[in-house]
Amino acid sequence: MTRRVLLGSLALSGSVAGLLVLGAQDRLRSQVYASGFTAPVAFVQDPLDRNVQFVVEQAGRIRVVRSGTVLPTDFLDLRAATQAAGERGLLGLAFAPDASGGRFYVNFTDRSGDTVVARFRRSADPLVAAPASRFDLRFGGASAAPIIAQPFANHNGGHLAFGPDGYLYIGLGDGGSGDDPDHRAQNPQELLGKMLRIDVNVPDAHAVGYQVPAGNPFVGGRPVAARPEIWAFGLRNPWRYSFDDPARGGTGALVIGDVGQNAFEEIDYEPPNRGGRNYGWRNREGAHDNVTSRPPAFLPLTDPIHEYGRSSGQSVTGGYVYRGRVLGPAYTGRYFFADYVQGSVWSIALTIDGQGEARAAGLTEHTGELGGQGQLGNISSFGVDAAGELYIVSLSRGVVLSVAGLTPPTPTDLRVIR
Repeated sequence: MTRRVLLGSLALSGSVAGLLVLGAQDRLRSQVYASGFTAPVAFVQDPLDRNVQFVVEQAGRIRVVRSGTVLPTDFLDLRAATQAAGERGLLGLAFAPDASGGRFYVNFTDRSGDTVVARFRRSADPLVAAPASRFDLRFGGASAAPIIAQPFANHNGGHLAFGPDGYLYIGLGDGGSGDDPDHRAQNPQELLGKMLRIDVNVPDAHAVGYQVPAGNPFVGGRPVAARPEIWAFGLRNPWRYSFDDPARGGTGALVIGDVGQNAFEEIDYEPPNRGGRNYGWRNREGAHDNVTSRPPAFLPLTDPIHEYGRSSGQSVTGGYVYRGRVLGPAYTGRYFFADYVQGSVWSIALTIDGQGEARAAGLTEHTGELGGQGQLGNISSFGVDAAGELYIVSLSRGVVLSVAGLTPPTPTDLRVIR
């Protein structure tokens, strides 16, 4: 059963980046950056204006924040089209890399309970979307309904992110219930329980709204004949994933927080351009056998780089590899993540080997220094701003928190941020 109830060092080969000992001088703090939200689930930087971010509310609104002030006019209001209850709602927002074109994409649950990935454009006012520009991507072909059918009410996934390759990545849960009863995450003909990768750089008149990149791992039918949109198999409910930003010295790796069933939460790591992996659900939960009555789609199964059990939390929220300046060099290359239920925040160091694979070490909890669970609440997401600085989204408190160090940044750091 699900437990996510929403409403109610540079990584070089052999690197030991992020393994610096964190001392008292490296302690963190948080403060409210923006407030007044109802069930916020995402914080997304505006690619056109470094002073503007967008906050996604589960019920269907996208709010505009400029320099910490929430503007009175919504960027987009999809409440009339959205079913928002439990794990359903408006769950993802991503702006196309070619920001000058004004395109952006949202992932929401429609009134029938199914997933819609829709394209919009900004209006003449870049802080207001053009609702009439909506186009729903058609994953079943031009004649199919523009939805991804959801058999149950939970495990919608919902996150969207553009990779360094310019393609749109869509994280989909297994369709819900418990233990993936129909083995969807391992079914090559199902999109559920997968990470998808699509090319949305197509004309507005394109019949389905995307094309499949020729380099997608299953296009050639190996190791299995699968839907060509699929990038990776075996995810239960990927709740927030991100790319280690190569523009800031990162590797370009994809890091996924995947919510577990009854025993383990996991962090999955994928080196850049290394698609075609099977993360194992439902045959595996974390690095452990789970339901093995039916075989996986293909082998090998890829274990997470980090997992934690029920003594630490019940629902992982994926975050970011830190590439900003304000927290100081001890945090460069560390991956931050949280637990939604416990309201806990941790970071881990990532040591990258010669093949680009990561090993996690140096787990450090930051909950207390960030203000404790009373300050953090239920953490639904992380975000980064134009300078790569870290933010925490608290669903239960309706606030976005900025993360900083106790020691003020040096003048050099400030000049880099500017």
